[in-house]
Amino acid sequence: MVLVKELVDRELYFVQPTDTVAEVIRKMAGLRVGAILVMEEGVLRGVFSERDVLIRVVLAKLDPENTLVGDVMTKNVTTVSEGASIDMAMESMRLRGCRHLPVMRGDQVAGFLSMRDLLRHDLHRKTEELMRMRAYIHGAT
Repeated sequence: MVLVKELVDRELYFVQPTDTVAEVIRKMAGLRVGAILVMEEGVLRGVFSERDVLIRVVLAKLDPENTLVGDVMTKNVTTVSEGASIDMAMESMRLRGCRHLPVMRGDQVAGFLSMRDLLRHDLHRKTEELMRMRAYIHGAT
């Protein structure tokens, strides 16, 4: 069984709730990420995603230059423990309808997992399994 902590080895990116939406969008674009953690003094306050931009900023006709990300971020964020299984993380995302999941070590953020991370891992696992099956069928060890 693969645990979530095995997939979260990259740098954590985050912004402050007092940053403007425009600043955060520029940062997300530069990092090429679809969501970013919103942290304040080391505490997770929320997640800001492309979906938040569309629904809470664009559709609401708010000015991104004058809107604080803390006012439009997703606040009730589902998290997962770093000791959780990949399957549990995927099921949490499915049930909540989200594509990004903060990974927690106690009350501290240890990582940020995306659906893409999970799908990439699942594809890799299935590719390895297929290769083992082919080797077995063709008599290789």
